[in-house]
Amino acid sequence: QVQLVESGGGSVPAGGSLRLSCVASGSIDNYWFMAWYRQAPGKSRDLVASFQSGVTRYEDSVKGRFTISRDKNTLYLQMNSLNSEDTGVYYCYTGWQRKEYWGQGTQVTVSS
Repeated sequence: QVQLVESGGGSVPAGGSLRLSCVASGSIDNYWFMAWYRQAPGKSRDLVASFQSGVTRYEDSVKGRFTISRDKNTLYLQMNSLNSEDTGVYYCYTGWQRKEYWGQGTQVTVSS
């Protein structure tokens, strides 16, 4: 069983930065897919960035502003140059084959 606990959310003005962390308990190998998703108010939960076996991928709107990284069992999301469209609940996700796990989410609010 894997548990994911996010932290680092908060309220920032436009142009500000935040660093999200997701600590995973349990065994997660390097080849597991790990990612950050974002759910804006009234919208679906969308993939923002992913990390798997050292390969990173980003949704187009965050390229050049967000950086995903992993250190052992902790997943990070460094978010710079935040804008109001980045507002939402950010969820950590990990999965491999039929196993998948979600964190409880952390709120990010960017004021313009």
